[in-house]
Amino acid sequence: MIVAFSVAPSGGPSQSADASVHDAVAAAVRIVRESGLPNRTSSMFTEIEGEWDEVMDVVKRATEAVGEYGTRVSLVLKADIRPGHTGEIDGKLERLEAALGD
Repeated sequence: MIVAFSVAPSGGPSQSADASVHDAVAAAVRIVRESGLPNRTSSMFTEIEGEWDEVMDVVKRATEAVGEYGTRVSLVLKADIRPGHTGEIDGKLERLEAALGD
């Protein structure tokens, strides 16, 4: 499965004058990267690929890490559940690029 998620704190003091949450997001992304699962981060979402329990464990730990930065946490999650398929975090993009090249 691939999960795309975004997690951010709220309800606490802002991280800087521009209300950036980059320190909290960095704490979450650090957990994702240290998991060893295939992943990538963009400006809005982090994607992670693996089996249900291992992916959800990482999402839970990342969410808990962000919780240290505020009194509430916002979590947005989208999942592509396709049993029997691996390598789709790259495979889906490769097929898209191939289609665009036609």
